[in-house]
Amino acid sequence: MPAATGPGGLAGARHQHRIDARRLIYLHGFRSSPASFKAGLLRNWFEQRGLGGRFVCPQIPVAPREAIRTLERDLRLTAHDALVGSSLGGLYAHCLAEAHGCRAVLLNPAVHPSRDLARFIGTVQAWHSETSFDWRSDDVEALRELESIPVSNPARYLLVAATGDEVIDWRTMTARYAGCGHIIVDGSNHALDLFENYLERVIRFAQLALPAPSD
Repeated sequence: MPAATGPGGLAGARHQHRIDARRLIYLHGFRSSPASFKAGLLRNWFEQRGLGGRFVCPQIPVAPREAIRTLERDLRLTAHDALVGSSLGGLYAHCLAEAHGCRAVLLNPAVHPSRDLARFIGTVQAWHSETSFDWRSDDVEALRELESIPVSNPARYLLVAATGDEVIDWRTMTARYAGCGHIIVDGSNHALDLFENYLERVIRFAQLALPAPSD
């Protein structure tokens, strides 16, 4: 299946009021960290252009309510920011985009995390370090509240969903974000190992206000 962009995506964005983004903020997934593969690709893109200060990738607290509170406090988001969220970070990006009017790119986003992450209740090993953390039943309940937040303006969202995702069915993602812009990646996986192929399209959708190239 070829990659495709839906009616609310890149082409549709031209018909919306443009708000150029000042920062691109990457939100990692469950068990992940700022050391993730996708965060690294984005970080390198900005650093290679001398724009490292325009990319933000925080370490997200484990507990969902604390995660949202911390992101709200530390990021001080406005509509002039753009969010990129992966997996559970995609759900957080959705919540913050609704609260602040940001544009958001969702990479294989968690759609029913209260169901899918219930099996992890207990002690969980992080991906990029030797540390572990406690995942509790009330964390799962908090996710149930967050996943019910609707999409108010589909034109502000771009979904990137891999048909080979072994964790979340891509059809569930497209149903959840029906009407939003979408890129369907043929194959790949939940980690979206083909993300580099779509990096420029993600940056373009974010509508970053970038300096003009020098002569």
